[in-house]
Amino acid sequence: MRKVVGIITFLIVLVAGGVCLFAQEKQLVCATWLWNPWLLVENEDRVLSFLEKKQISDVYVQIDVEVPVDTYRQFVRRATEKGIRVYALDGAPNWIENGEELERLFRWFDQYESVAEKNEKFFGVHLDVEPYLHAWWRTNEKEAVASYQTLLQRAHELAKERSLRFEVDIPFWFDEVSYGSTNLAEWVIAHADGVTIMAYRDEAEKIINIVKKEMQIAKKYEKQIVVGVETGQVDEGDSVSFFEEDEAYMNEQLAIVQKYYARTKSFAGIAVHHVEQWMNRNGKTSEGEMDE
Repeated sequence: MRKVVGIITFLIVLVAGGVCLFAQEKQLVCATWLWNPWLLVENEDRVLSFLEKKQISDVYVQIDVEVPVDTYRQFVRRATEKGIRVYALDGAPNWIENGEELERLFRWFDQYESVAEKNEKFFGVHLDVEPYLHAWWRTNEKEAVASYQTLLQRAHELAKERSLRFEVDIPFWFDEVSYGSTNLAEWVIAHADGVTIMAYRDEAEKIINIVKKEMQIAKKYEKQIVVGVETGQVDEGDSVSFFEEDEAYMNEQLAIVQKYYARTKSFAGIAVHHVEQWMNRNGKTSEGEMDE
């Protein structure tokens, strides 16, 4: 009976406080993507307030060269002061064609670092390339995979030169893409500092099951896995996103996932995709907290 009460209490605390949970042994990541950095220009306070209320520990912020550098500097500084780690986010399927876009990102980064103060530094680089959306994946998957690997190797090298953590987003099914005697998921996990699995399902049991292989692989390489979930409207089916469910249901499901993997060393935490969608779930501000 005591065990049951403990589990119920665990769920209530998580649902009340958001998707973040801190296990006894370690502090879990609670991350999100900010794909539209112009939100920082329009209303940075609103974004920061939302991140705080959702207990976000890590935010992946899209780098847009049109956004003023000072906007990024101020946001990183203020987020850092609140204990939030900020990653430079970028990537697109066409990045596998050549290395120019990647080199452009790091040129921007070097210019940024040349003027940024110590508390305005990015914590790492977070790439979301999704090579399977490129035409090459359909016409010559082997070549597309090779180009993708070359890109990630170069990115890791550039990040390491700058003492930056290097992370990558991958879909849960990369473990079904063969690569030599292993699979693409294992290759990426082995060659990155951390990986976020796009485990886009709206039920805890399904989320738990589709990342089990990655958890085992990450344990082998002593790496960390963040489990990502979707909140936006998608056309891949009703079971992919939490778009149709309310915040309490999503938190409840994520609590189950976190409870299941709490003692798994390779489990780093949860990431929710993405800030703009999350703030305005189902066409309204989340839980009414962002009304102004």
